[in-house]
Parts: sequence; C-alpha cells; structure tokens
Amino acid sequence: MSRFPLSALILSAVLAFAPAQPSAAQDRAALVADSVQVDPSGRLIATGGVEVFYRGARLRATQITYDRAADRLLIEGPITLVDDQGTILVASQADLSADLTEGILHSARLVLNRELQMAAAQIQRIGGRITALDRVVASSCRVCESDPTPLWEIRARRVVHDSEERQIYFTGAQFRVAGVPVAYFPRLRMPDPTLDRATGLLPPSIRTTSGLGTGLRLPYFIAFGPHRDLTITPYFSTKSGRTVELRWRQAFRTGEIELQGALSRDEIRPGETRGRIFATGQFDLPRDYTLSFRGEAVSDPGYLLDYGLEDRDRIDSRVEITRTRRNEYVSGRLIGFKSLRETDVDSTIPSTSADATLIRRFSGGPLGGEAGLTLQFHSHYRPSANPFDGPDVDDLADGRDVSRLTARIDWRRNWHLQGGIIGSLMAEGRLDSFAIGHDGTTTVGTGYTRGHGTLGAELRWPWLRADADGTSHVIEPVVQLLWSPGGTERLPNEDSRLVEFDEGNLFSLNRYPGADAVERGTRMNLGLSYTRTDATGWVLGATLGKVLRDRDLGQFSTTSGLAGQSSDWLASFSLGLPGGFGVAQRMVIGDSSTLAKSETRVSLQGDGYGISGSYLWIVADLDEDRPAPISELLLNGSYELSDGWTVSGETRYDFEADRAARAGLGLQFRNECVNLDVSVSRRFTSSTSVRPTTDFGLSVDLVGFGSGAAAGPARTCRR
Repeated sequence: MSRFPLSALILSAVLAFAPAQPSAAQDRAALVADSVQVDPSGRLIATGGVEVFYRGARLRATQITYDRAADRLLIEGPITLVDDQGTILVASQADLSADLTEGILHSARLVLNRELQMAAAQIQRIGGRITALDRVVASSCRVCESDPTPLWEIRARRVVHDSEERQIYFTGAQFRVAGVPVAYFPRLRMPDPTLDRATGLLPPSIRTTSGLGTGLRLPYFIAFGPHRDLTITPYFSTKSGRTVELRWRQAFRTGEIELQGALSRDEIRPGETRGRIFATGQFDLPRDYTLSFRGEAVSDPGYLLDYGLEDRDRIDSRVEITRTRRNEYVSGRLIGFKSLRETDVDSTIPSTSADATLIRRFSGGPLGGEAGLTLQFHSHYRPSANPFDGPDVDDLADGRDVSRLTARIDWRRNWHLQGGIIGSLMAEGRLDSFAIGHDGTTTVGTGYTRGHGTLGAELRWPWLRADADGTSHVIEPVVQLLWSPGGTERLPNEDSRLVEFDEGNLFSLNRYPGADAVERGTRMNLGLSYTRTDATGWVLGATLGKVLRDRDLGQFSTTSGLAGQSSDWLASFSLGLPGGFGVAQRMVIGDSSTLAKSETRVSLQGDGYGISGSYLWIVADLDEDRPAPISELLLNGSYELSDGWTVSGETRYDFEADRAARAGLGLQFRNECVNLDVSVSRRFTSSTSVRPTTDFGLSVDLVGFGSGAAAGPARTCRR
C-alpha cells in the first residue's frame, strides 16, 4: 500500500474516476482519503475518512473499492450519502454504480428533508430517481434509547420513493400510535416533505357544535398543474348536517384569484339550503397600479357563525384600483354592503358606495415647508325612496343618497427658535360640493357647496435632561392656536357621528373622522407630555391634554369629551418594563372628575407565557346610538405547560349584561413529528338569527408528509 499527500490523492482520484472520453469538469468525480492504493487487478482502494464528490452528491465511508472494469463501488460503512436534492442515505454496506445512482445499500436509513426517516433492511437505488426499501419503519419522530417506540410510525413491507414526482408509495402499511396498531392500508400514497402541492387527502379535522353536532371535515386537494388547484371538502355532522365546500385558487403572471363556496343542509334551518360564496383577487396593472377585489354573499345572517367561518355582523363586496408612490396616493373603489344585524334594514343603510381619491405631497416652494393636495369623490346610495326617518328610528332619512366632491389643500412649516423652541405655522382650505337626494329632513335642498378653512400656529418646547447613569427625561409642552369660521353645520352628518378624543388627534386641525362635518370656531389645544427612559431599560410615558374654545358651537356629543367651551381632560399613561410587562391607560375626565371614557391595557410576556387584557368603559349616549353604557373586559393568554404543550384561553365579559359574550380554551401539542390542536369555545350572545353555541375542534398534522405544518421542539431523551 502506498501513501499520498492530500493534493496527490485528490488528483489521482480524479484521474481514476475520469471517463475514457473527454467530458466537462463538473461530470468528473473527486475523491479524498487518508490512503489510496491500486491492487494487481487494477482496482482502486481508498481507506480512512473517504469522501467522494460527484455531480452535487457527496459520499462518506470508511473504505471504497472502485472496480473500473465493472464501473462499480463496493463501500464499507458507516456510509452517508447526500444527493443533489438533499436526500440522505445512511447504511452499513453498499454496492453502487460509479455515478452513485444505482445499487443496493444494506441496513440502511433514508432521510427526506431532514424530517421523515425510513429505516429498512435493504435500500435499492434505481436510476437516481427511484429508491425502493424493504421491511420499512417510517417516522419523523425522534427515537430515544430509553424509549425506542416513536409517538407514531408506519410499518410497511415495501416503500418506493420517487424523487422526481416527490411521492412515497407504501405497500402493506400499518399505522401505529405509541406502538399500538390503529389502521391498516394495503396501498398508501403520501407526498414527501419537500412537496408543497400534490393531489390527495389533506389532514381531516373534527368539529362539534351544539347546533350541528359532531362533524368530520375531509378535505381533498386536486392540483391542476403548478398554478391552479381545487379543494373539495365534504363535512358531515350527526345532526343531519351535510355540507360541501369548494375552494379554487389560480395564479397568473400578474396576480391571483381565490374562489370559495359552500352549500349546507342542517337542522338549524330545516328544509332550507344554506350557503356562502366568497371571492378574492389581486393583480398588478401597468404604471404601478394594483387591482384588488372581493365579493361575498351568504344565504342567511347566521350561516357564518353557525359554521365557524367568521365572526362578522356586516359583509361587503368591493373592487379597488390603487397606486402608492413616495409622494402620491391614488385610489378608486366601488363597495356594496349587506348587514347581518337583526336591527338593521338593508334598504335604509348605504348599500352601495363609490370613492375616488388623489393625494399629492409637496415640499419646498415659495412658502417652504410641506404641503398637500387632496381631491376626493364620494357617493353612496340607499335602496329606500323614503325621504324621512322610518321604523329604524336612527335620525337619518331612510332614502337619503349623497354625492360629494372635495378639494383640500394643507400646508405646514416649522422653525427652530431660540431656546430650543419649535414654532410652526399651518393652514388648510377645502371646498365641498354636495348633491343630496330623497331627504326631506335637510334644510340645504338637493345641492349645497361649502367652503371651509383653518389657520393655526403652534409652539413646542421640548426639555431634555440626561442623568449620569444614562437615564433620560423629556418634557414637552405644546400650545396650538387654531382659527376656523364659526356658525352652525347645515349638512346632514353620516360619516362623522362618532368622534374619538385621544393622543392621535389632540393637535389635529379637524377631529371629525369623515367629511360631512368640519370642526369650527377659534380653539386652543394644550398638551403636556413626559417620557422617562431609564438606564435599566424601563420606559414611562404620560400625556395630558385639553381643548379651550372661545364659544360653544354645539358640535360634539357629551361623551366625545370635546363638548363645551372647555373640553374634558385627556389623560394617558404607559409603562414598559424590561421583563415584558406593559400597561397603558387612557381616560377622558370631566372638570367635575366624572369619567366619560376609560381604556386600560395590560400585557405580560415572558419565556413560555403571554397574557394580555383590556378593559373598556364608555358612558351611555343616544347621540352616538349607545342607549346603554359599555363595560367590557377582554382577556387572552397562553402558557407553556412543558416542552411542546401549550394551553391558551380567551374571554370577553360584558359587565352591563352581567355575562360573558364569548369564552374559549385551547390545548396544543407540538414536537418534531406531530401538531395536535384541541379547542373549545362558547358564544353566549343570541339573536333571531343565531343562538348561543358551544364549539369543539380537533385537528392533527403529521410532520414529514408535505402537510405544511411547522415542526415543534424535538423530544428530549432521558439518560
């Protein structure tokens, strides 16, 4: 036996493996070994840390004997072969062709996508595409010496893996859970872990509700090429529930669409065929425009809740074209609404709405600063022709139709003054033209044009102090003086009936969220904020604000916090600690210490757990269509019981009704080979279309068979 340095070994191996005829360099094999010799028969024998590289494949072994005459490799293990697709083969002995695509491996194991493992007495490689295994045990679960039984496994007489089709074919397959046989399949085909799309059954799920009974969903996926597919899901429940769901998806060069539909018969509405249609899509258009659409229709108001699809009380269908650039936004949309609320009458709500918007931003110019131009068109239509308020008693004409054209320009410029003071001037002007139909309650007639403007000045004086330990304090008082024309709003108000007073609009020129109403009169906005960023990592923030007016124009409701010459006090507080604890509080308090609104949010995040909660209190106000106060508590959280096990829960409690609106509890188990989800939820609210229901759910995903389920933490073996 002769010894070679590493470079000579590689060179000799390349020459030995090179074919007789010239070929490309990438088709040649390279071999690295501690020792290489050529015996009298011409066989090349490499021993000690042997590695072979060929066409993206990599082979490691203890000894390799290359028979040039037979063009075969006799390999002694332990052997590890990784092909160009990432498939791993581990064996004790092997007899392979020189290109590693043909041959037999003994006492072998096949690993796909580093997830699914298949151990076999013998593995045969055929044509570099087919891998056949005899007497196989397949699982993606980790096996421990102290407990060699995997959580689940498939035992089969023979398994064939097609690397091009990325399919696994089982013959005589037995499915076991914790070593106990639970199912037998004479023939079974499953996708390998690398396949995202393949025709076949998807993981089933079990759902039990008090209205439908226990039901089983069996989705079947059909792939029509790489760009479109169909999923058919029959759903059968014990209370005569029969449902078929369809989902079609198709991708195009510039976009995609998705269509969903469902038809149901059940005991909740005996003798009726219930269902839903839902469609979404998005496409890229020339010149950076985007087209999106969605359409939805349901047979009855309770269908979405009964079948656990969505928890919504209104549905809409829309088509929209948008473009967003650095200093420009363009949008046009058409929307159709349908209400699922038992108190709503579709003929008296704006069932059809059209909008077109252009926003441009400018900087510099003769005035300096930053300016903006907004052009907007809006129109909404009610099916009713009644010009007066009908039985719904909402102070709105049942048939009122409104079209509006708005042009608005705004400008703002800042100056840095002495002492660190920031001074600003701002202005806004707008022109609105309204066309109103089927409204006998308005005093402006069928057409009305309104001009409005605001002038303002603002002073901010931020104070900063930095302590020696790195703690910083920032105090910023703000005074803003605004002038707008006074008078009384004559237009009907539909899109600005609810006004929030918070930190986001404390210094806004107009606090109304829509365009029907504008804020009028001379007013002064006052605010004081404080932020402390401690060197240890915790952050404290507080804001106090108030609005003063020269006179009360009666524009706002009492509970908005903005009514009167002097508004209520806006107070907010937030605290964030390094350990993951956070609390935020926002209140609107009257001068007599009466509380109009209060919202509290608390969260705690840590390793293995997370808890968050919020409490909302708002007093009753008929002007805001709220005959009773709101007092609700919302809690949700999760806790990791142990490795892989997580429990979660949520509840919403209505203190005014003295009952929970909904509650839910979930249990999830995740490890390297299985995802298990169990849930139970209860909806306590009821109406003429839905009843209180309890919902149980169960789903199981086996990791390693192309289900798309993400692997969880690996099992820990005990010594």
